[in-house]
Formats: sequence, C-alpha cells, structure tokens
Amino acid sequence: MDEGVVRHDSVHAERWTVGGTTKVLAEADAGAVEARGTVVIGGALSADACRVVGALDVGGAIDVRSALFVDGALRTRSTVHGGELEFRGSARCAGDVRADGAFTLRGSLTAPNLRATKVTLHGSADLPGAVEAQEVGAQFLHDSHLGQVRAKSVRLRGKVATIVDKAFFRHAAVTIERIEADSVELEAVHAVFVRAPEIVLGREASVGEVEGTIVRRHPTSHVGPESKSPPPYGLRR
Repeated sequence: MDEGVVRHDSVHAERWTVGGTTKVLAEADAGAVEARGTVVIGGALSADACRVVGALDVGGAIDVRSALFVDGALRTRSTVHGGELEFRGSARCAGDVRADGAFTLRGSLTAPNLRATKVTLHGSADLPGAVEAQEVGAQFLHDSHLGQVRAKSVRLRGKVATIVDKAFFRHAAVTIERIEADSVELEAVHAVFVRAPEIVLGREASVGEVEGTIVRRHPTSHVGPESKSPPPYGLRR
C-alpha cells in the first residue's frame, strides 16, 4: 500500500493500492491494482485487474488479463491489452490497443490501431490505422479521424451542426477513410469509401464512393465527389 509520494525500483504484489503519487522505475506486476492519484511506471505493467482514478503513465506494454479501467489520463509508449477496456478522459497510446471483449471510451483516444469484440466511442478519436470489431458504434463530439473500419455492424454519428454552429464554425469534422461492413449507418460524418450490402445515410452524412445498396437516405446527405471539399481533419472553415 502506497500513501503520499512513493518511489519503487519495481513492484511485485498480490494487491497494490495507491493513494497519492507513486513512481516505479522498472516493471510492475500485481494481481489487483487499485489507484487514486498518479502512477508512473518506467517499464511494463502486468495485472489481473487494474482500476485507476487519476493518471496512469506507462513506458512499456500494458497487459491486464480481466478489466482495465482508467478515469482521468492514460499515457503509454507501447501496446495496451486487456480482457475489457474502459477509458474515461484522455487516452494517448503509442502502440496498438486490443481488448478481448468490449472497448468503451468516453473522452478522447489517440492510438495507431484498435481491435475489440465491441467498440463504443463517445467523444473524439484519432485512429489512423484500423478499427476492427464485430460491432462499432460511435458518437463523435469533436474533430475525429479513423483510417479503416471493419466490422459486421457500424453506426457512426457526428454532431449535427445548428445554424449557430455553422455561423461560428463550431461544427466537428469527422472523417473515415474506408468502411467495410455488413450494415452501415452514418450521420454527420464524411466517409471516403463505404462497402456494405446495407447502407443508411442520415442527416448531413457524405460518402465519396459507395459499393452496396443505400436502403435509406436523408435529403441532406450526399453521395459522390463534393463540389466543395470538406475541411481537413483538425481544421475548420
């Protein structure tokens, strides 16, 4: 049990509880990790279960066999793996993120690739590689960019801009390079290419190229080359 400001060369424990600020120079291996405060680990983190409310900064890989929950700030310079992953706040991962079960985000995520059985995003994401899952659902509130999305079911919604939002350039720009799925539903996002047997285009959805059948389409949606290109990711016009 760590209270206050603590420093370790390494940690090996059945149960590791942190209340304050703890820095570990090398690796940490524990059955269960429960932390409130700031945990900085220079090497890898391995645990059966891990729950952090505050900040978790890991230099090596993170491997949690059951559930990893972070409410606050997560930063890792390697890969993240868990049975189930739930991030609230800001997560910046230099390596791939993989969950054997569900992945849930409420906040912002930056990572090269994301793989899970079910992906639920609420906030913003910068995932230039691939997002792979059986089911992918997202509600984007801020500028976001996804490379490839591959799943059976895909439902992606951006924030539909009001007249005031457009007047003050406050609408979010959401771009997905490529989507391949059995069913796709889009709203207020721009997809460069979509391949699916069933496609639903909601309000202000735009698709550059389609391979499949559009079964329902909102009058404000757009298919084909844009006469005016959408704003680049991260920029507003």
